[in-house]
Amino acid sequence: MNSTLPAQGVNILILILLAALFCWAVYAAVRKARRGGGCCGEHEETEAKTSVKDRKKAHYPYELSIKIGGMTCENCARKVENALNSLDGVWATVSIDSHTARIRSKSVPNEQALRQAVRNAGYIPMD
Repeated sequence: MNSTLPAQGVNILILILLAALFCWAVYAAVRKARRGGGCCGEHEETEAKTSVKDRKKAHYPYELSIKIGGMTCENCARKVENALNSLDGVWATVSIDSHTARIRSKSVPNEQALRQAVRNAGYIPMD
């Protein structure tokens, strides 16, 4: 009886499993590259930036900064920035490096509404 036949079958099975694992890894890498990277880009599309129509700084006499917790990538910062910029009379820029939102406002800022917009985006306004 030849004992090399079962060993060859096991080797072939291992090669098939390794090939399947390799194909899955390539598929996952391509999918992640297409959908965006970072912590929150794996399962959702990369957030498109919301532009502020009025970008003249002189129209925004009030300024406020809010520290923000929970952001870990540029997509997170973009989500917070978009949430703030969707408010009327607000122009915000968010820095992932300093975890801070710099907010300009055309009228006296409603800090509670700004903080709520950050919460609604899924992040934590810090004191």
